[in-house]
Amino acid sequence: MTTLLLLAGLLPAAAAISCYGDAGQPVDWFVAYKLPAVNNSLKGLNYMYLDGNEGSWQEGATAIDSPQGAVGRTMNQLYQGNLSELAYLLYNDQPPSSYGVPDTNYRGHTKGVLLLNRDGGIWLIHSVPHFPPHAKSSYSWPPTAQDYGQTLLCVTFSYNQFREIGKQLTYTYPQVYDYRLEGTFAQDLPELKLAAQGHHVDQGPWNRSVTLTSRAGAVFRSFAKFNDFQDDLYSGWLTSALHSDLFVQFWPRTTKVLPSSCSDPFHVLNVLELAFPDSAVPPFSATHDHAKWCVALNSTWTCIGDLNRNHAEEYRGGGTLCSQMPILWKAFWPLVRKFGPCPPPRPKVRGH
Repeated sequence: MTTLLLLAGLLPAAAAISCYGDAGQPVDWFVAYKLPAVNNSLKGLNYMYLDGNEGSWQEGATAIDSPQGAVGRTMNQLYQGNLSELAYLLYNDQPPSSYGVPDTNYRGHTKGVLLLNRDGGIWLIHSVPHFPPHAKSSYSWPPTAQDYGQTLLCVTFSYNQFREIGKQLTYTYPQVYDYRLEGTFAQDLPELKLAAQGHHVDQGPWNRSVTLTSRAGAVFRSFAKFNDFQDDLYSGWLTSALHSDLFVQFWPRTTKVLPSSCSDPFHVLNVLELAFPDSAVPPFSATHDHAKWCVALNSTWTCIGDLNRNHAEEYRGGGTLCSQMPILWKAFWPLVRKFGPCPPPRPKVRGH
């Protein structure tokens, strides 16, 4: 009966779930780059903002913890929404209920939010520990995520794209700490339900890529790997898949960090220092940046995702979402101020 009334126009349809921009209006996608608290000039809640309408980096309209900013407005569709009409999945290898608790290191090193109704929804891929709060809470920013840089990529997708996204999550093996997938959502999105319940792929191949199209037609490519892939996401897969050398920004304060790699046809160069040109943001070291992204040297690929370059994360699930949109590439390419050179080749041992 409700469906008939909706078709007849006698009941209002539920508002479409969308990413919301800093201007307070729905946008197809956005990137918020939370800046680190460095040099006494940044207080840990400033961010730079980019979407398809802005065209280049802009200073965030407000603090990242404000419900009036892009991230707050987007997430308040969950916190202020009617949960009975929504499906959602919150995942984080450092969930908000685990302050001080070590990572669950056999699960994916991956953080994100899926929020949708039957018209579509959003995929928010981010690098923020202990974020976001549970669905029955309210929007807030964790104090543990103020000191260092963080990235948040939000993309608006049509409903049918969440079938493919669900399959990707069976590879990344996320630590889901809150979800709701009931009724037709569970029937339509079985892989997403399996991922929410802790299931994962159980046979090779141990990695999968898929093309996803945003609601407005922007093309993205999702890369996902399971623990058994047993290789670095960037040097072990992305360079060959994207046919390009890569600058990679990641959190270098871990053990057994992988050095820049130049042994394959394509190189992976670790970012050491970053700067936002033509802005008041002072340069900052990668040691102050918890973000995970890469940008191509000889194509227009840009990827924002989950994984660091270290030995342990070769054996953990995770992924990245890539696009060839020139606007993204032009925004991220100039951020690289310094990078790690290739290690010198080992001397050859001469025979006697």
